[in-house]
Amino acid sequence: MSKKIILSMLAISVVTVLSAGDFNAQADKDRKALQQYFEKKFADRKSASTYFPYSTKEELDKSFNWGLKGDDFRLGTYAYNKSGKSQHDEMLEMPPFEDNIDAGKELYEKKFKNGKSFKDCFSKPTIAGDYPKFVKGKGVVTITSAINNCLKDNGEKPWKQTKGKITDLEAYFASASAEKGKKVNVIIDSKEAAQAYERGKKEYYTQRGYLQLSCATCHVQGAGQRVRNETLSPLFGHTTHFPVYRMKWQGLGTLERRLKGCEKNQGENPHKPGSKWQNEMIYFMSYMSNGMPVDGPDVRR
Repeated sequence: MSKKIILSMLAISVVTVLSAGDFNAQADKDRKALQQYFEKKFADRKSASTYFPYSTKEELDKSFNWGLKGDDFRLGTYAYNKSGKSQHDEMLEMPPFEDNIDAGKELYEKKFKNGKSFKDCFSKPTIAGDYPKFVKGKGVVTITSAINNCLKDNGEKPWKQTKGKITDLEAYFASASAEKGKKVNVIIDSKEAAQAYERGKKEYYTQRGYLQLSCATCHVQGAGQRVRNETLSPLFGHTTHFPVYRMKWQGLGTLERRLKGCEKNQGENPHKPGSKWQNEMIYFMSYMSNGMPVDGPDVRR
């Protein structure tokens, strides 16, 4: 083979690799811009007049943590809400989800009727940061849908996608991943995956429902502001801590459950958990937490 032909083949190979690695370029640009926005928003008390024009001086002085960076935001509202962080730390002294983690481990090891188990679908439990994934021919697969796909493939009935057994297993996956120091690692490696990401992003920033709110209205522009007694949480780091034990629920819930509730709050008929719309929304949201430590399950009000 001539030197010219070899060089041509190498050139084609380099172009192919660069193209494959470029599918996440826009998403990574979005993530970095979001991080810069939140770090600037919560940089110091001086930024308050720009981002919190309606907050009182007392509230800004006594209720906010400032100088936040990167991984700090995985705590959600508790990253910048002093009183909320104190309550959060107290709740974690006796986590209300410990029994769920134990139950999830039992489910992971329990045999199906055909003699197989979740171990045959997921060889190790430290997988929380690896989902959602884009699978050719299937679209976006969340960890919730992956669990149900495993059940169906083994002749078992799929579980409810918002609470119950599925949150126990997800709690075990999240806990095992957190213990191993796993980070969120959502991958966009094809044109189709990039398109799914873009659709999820578009919906996140689109105003919907009779209130004409977008997800970003509350969780980007509104993050840190109060709605009645609740302080709004940030998109940046939003997916790191699921499944979540909410005091309002008195139990664990999946990210799908939380999205359904948010849509209702927007005055919109919620999309079905596991739908293409919801899965692509989760794909976008999860990419915005890329590189952050998995720290679920966790507690929220």
